[in-house]
Amino acid sequence: MTERPAVGVLRSGAHGQSTDALTQQLRERLPDCEVVRAATPSAERELLSDTSVVVGHWFREALLDHAEGLRLFACAAAGVGHLPLEELQARGVAVTNASGVHGPPIAEQVIGNILVFVRNLHIGWERGRKGEWRHYQGFQKELGDSTVTVVGLGAIGQAIVERLEPFGPHTIGVRYTPSKGGSTDEVVGFTETDFHDALARTDYLVLACPLTETTRGLVDRAAFETLPPKSVIVNIGRGPTVDTDALTNAVQRNAIRGAALDVTDPEPLPADHDLWAFPNVHITPHNAGYTPNYYARVADIVARNVDHVVETGEYSGLKNQVV
Repeated sequence: MTERPAVGVLRSGAHGQSTDALTQQLRERLPDCEVVRAATPSAERELLSDTSVVVGHWFREALLDHAEGLRLFACAAAGVGHLPLEELQARGVAVTNASGVHGPPIAEQVIGNILVFVRNLHIGWERGRKGEWRHYQGFQKELGDSTVTVVGLGAIGQAIVERLEPFGPHTIGVRYTPSKGGSTDEVVGFTETDFHDALARTDYLVLACPLTETTRGLVDRAAFETLPPKSVIVNIGRGPTVDTDALTNAVQRNAIRGAALDVTDPEPLPADHDLWAFPNVHITPHNAGYTPNYYARVADIVARNVDHVVETGEYSGLKNQVV
C-alpha cells in the first residue's frame, strides 16, 4: 500500500460550473485524502509544486515548470487535444480523461434532436410563435421505420445507440475497426465504399466521433451527394467533421431535410452566417455535454484511480488513461 496522495483541483471550470463543486465531490469520495482547490494563478503554481494528483479542465504550458511533484493529471474533459501531452509524458506524468462522463446528456440531446425532425416539432413551434393554429404533419416515417447511422462507437456513441434501441430503428455503426463489432445492427468502416453505402441508406446521420485525420471533413460535398434528400444530420462530435460550406449548400438546395448542430466550424459560428437563418437548422452552443451530474462522474473516475495508485503504487493501468 502507498500513502494516500494529496489531490489538487485547478480553478477553471466548464459548463457554467465552478470547480468548487468538483472539489466537494472529491472530498466526499476521498475522505482520507487532502483535497485542495487553487483559486488563483499563484495558488495553482504553489499547488503543483508538491501535489502528485491534479484535476482540471486545462493544463497550460506555463504551469509545466512548476509541476515538480506531479504524477497524474486527471483531465476533467473527454478531449485532451488541448493539453501539452508530449511535455507531460516527457516528465513522466500520467494523463487520464473524462471519457464516458458526457454519454448520458449528449445521448439525450441527440434523441431529442432526432425526435424534433421525426415529428416536425420545429414547424409547430414556428407556427406557435406566430399564433397560428394550423395543422402540420410529422415526417413520412416513424423513427422505428428509419435508419440511423452513428459515426463513432465510443462511450458517447454507445450511449446514443442504447437510447435508440427502444424506438426500434435500424442502426449502422461506423468505426475504425469494424471487426470489433458493436451494439448496432451493422458495423462498417471508414472506407469510401462502406461509408457511402451507409450514407445512401441513412435517414439520420449522427456524428459522435473525435476529430482525426480520417474524420476531418468526413461529411463533405461528396457525402451530401450520397445522402438522401430526406436525411438529417446531427453533429455532437467536432465541428470540422462537417464541411460547413458543403452543409450550407446542401441545406440551400434542399439536398437534406435539416441539421442539428451542437458543434460548428468555425466555433463560435459568426452571427451573420447563413446557417443561422434556416428554420430547419438547429444550433446550440457546444453545450450538449452539460449535466448536473458532470462533476460527480468526474470525481468517480478520479477516486477510482487514486485508490488504484494507493493499492498498487503505480501510475499505470488507470481508468481512462491516455498517457
